[in-house]
Amino acid sequence: MVLAPTLEVLDLTFVPFMDHSTIQKRVIEIGTSINEDFENKIPIFIPILNGAFMFAADLLKEICIPCEVSFVKVASYHGENTTGKVHEVLGLQTEIRGRHIILVEDIVDTGLTMNQLVKAFLKLEPASLSIATLFVKPEALQVELPLTYKGFEIENKFIVGYGLDYNGQGRNFRDVYQKAD
Repeated sequence: MVLAPTLEVLDLTFVPFMDHSTIQKRVIEIGTSINEDFENKIPIFIPILNGAFMFAADLLKEICIPCEVSFVKVASYHGENTTGKVHEVLGLQTEIRGRHIILVEDIVDTGLTMNQLVKAFLKLEPASLSIATLFVKPEALQVELPLTYKGFEIENKFIVGYGLDYNGQGRNFRDVYQKAD
């Protein structure tokens, strides 16, 4: 399948950035690492909705050890920019005290939202806490985070597709596109 030369999402134009097969190869590698690191443990994967749903679904297909999944939803973006503040966390229904937690995120930009989430989860006293993120923007990071499993380090450019959106649209594309300059 060939990537579209450009993509219009609302009022922005996007150009091809990364194809689905490249993403899948890296997801398999991350899954293999997690299987090795958590052998004889039963981790709880906690995908952060909405953005991480595609990454989480594909990642969990690669997990062959016993595990659990519990989703949470946070809100911190407005348009193309992260607000850096978690407005709310919804959905955690699982006891995590003494358990191995793997937060699954689509992208870490400034890290401010993830930093707040890490602090909130550490208060619940897990045995361990890891982060698996498909994308990270090192240039944009403002805080240190335990990013144990990183898919790709990318430039500080706005991307959509494979779960990532622009004002709620663009999540459904299997490939990733970046905002045209």
